[in-house]
Amino acid sequence: MEGGLTMALCLITLLFTIFTLFKLLLQWKNQSCCYMLAYQCYKPIDPTRKLNTDSCVKIVLRNKNLGLDEYRFLLKTIVSSGIGEHTYAPKNVLEGHEENPTLNEAVAEMDDIIFDTLDKLFAKTLVSPSDIKILVVSVSLFSPSPCLTSRIVNRYKMREDIKAFNLSGMGCSASIVAIDLVNNLFKCYDNSYAIVVATESMGPNWYVGKEKQMVLSNCLFRSGGCSMLFTNKRELKHQAMLKLNCLVRTHLGANDEAYQCCIQVEDDSGYRGFRLTKNLPKAASKIFAMNLRVLVPKILPWRELFRYVIANSFIRKNKLPKGAMGAKGGLRQGPIIGLNLKTGVDHFCIHPGGRAVIDSVGKSLGLNAYDLEPARMALHRFGNTSSAGFWYVFGYMEAKKRLKKGERILMISFGAGFKCNNCAWEVVRDLEDENVWKDCIDSYPPQCLTNPFMEKYSWIYDESLNFIRNKDFNFIKNN
Repeated sequence: MEGGLTMALCLITLLFTIFTLFKLLLQWKNQSCCYMLAYQCYKPIDPTRKLNTDSCVKIVLRNKNLGLDEYRFLLKTIVSSGIGEHTYAPKNVLEGHEENPTLNEAVAEMDDIIFDTLDKLFAKTLVSPSDIKILVVSVSLFSPSPCLTSRIVNRYKMREDIKAFNLSGMGCSASIVAIDLVNNLFKCYDNSYAIVVATESMGPNWYVGKEKQMVLSNCLFRSGGCSMLFTNKRELKHQAMLKLNCLVRTHLGANDEAYQCCIQVEDDSGYRGFRLTKNLPKAASKIFAMNLRVLVPKILPWRELFRYVIANSFIRKNKLPKGAMGAKGGLRQGPIIGLNLKTGVDHFCIHPGGRAVIDSVGKSLGLNAYDLEPARMALHRFGNTSSAGFWYVFGYMEAKKRLKKGERILMISFGAGFKCNNCAWEVVRDLEDENVWKDCIDSYPPQCLTNPFMEKYSWIYDESLNFIRNKDFNFIKNN
């Protein structure tokens, strides 16, 4: 009797176990996945598009609204920006049409970037444009009608039932917003391909006034863009480059200071531009901490989270000062004090918004020069290319053959609004493909990142010779 009861209990347990495993397997099969198959960053072929020292000075001196004080500010900003001499500018700015850009020039700028990257992406992957079911384009400062997605659909004769979305005003983190949109749509559309195009319209939005907080954007932003191909087809997993593990979006728009720290406005003279205020670092630090509190439990191992809880309990009990423990995986001042993100992250892909942004994120997370090198080099070679920026950073990692199968990448981005959008990826295979860095990667990192602007034009910054220098400056500016 007892043996029969035991046998029945074992049978029930076995059936329950099989049912549970079957249910989990069914959930796993139905769970949405997002793989990145390929990407293509933009780089102009025309060498005249490069914004080197001399061409940059010509653009600055063309602005009749600038005085010697503003010029000195620009000189200091450019020299300390971390941007080199090989970035790219729109044609209308280089040709002197920045004050009165035409609609045709604005559309031509977008067509050049978008169609160049898409042509190469389709040729590289052999995926037909007619197979694309989802299309998302993110350009913050330019929204023509018909929209940019319609221009793409028309150019490549895409399918009638394509799900097309045009994102505007989303700032530098827009491509992660677009990827989040694709990831959510993949839950509704099985066995699909999706395209994300991320770029920015620079030509019509070049600031020609003299307000320092607005002229700063001219020093940082450059022409660039990226097109990416995604799929949720599990059978293509081994062809993919990356798998999206998690994505967290945080919005601080309800806070007035954060909302206004990065905003498109008109100055007192009516010139439109992008204002970057002194509150930006404060807003970035606050929202970064908020985002990490949600993201960190999703990407770090339990042992690190447990260590973090014990360490912080010890701090509260003993009232030790912040940063009291060692720098290696220890306590440090940052968004979440005491966490060692390197236990769950192998590579950090930081948006190259500017040297101060990169250095601040690096300090907060306790990152070393090796971790920050990709972002610094992308800033130096291509500048701040808005929402496409961290794909140039990713390209640097790939070109340096850093990315190996199974490794984890954390992408960190900030955008107007004020937003912080971060996501974690897993490298699906060893990545060694050629990309936009192929013709210059051997020269990076350079021994010196100092911009030569100061060497050539430091005489204008000489405070001790104001009278003579003012005369020289006005002569050059007017001739």
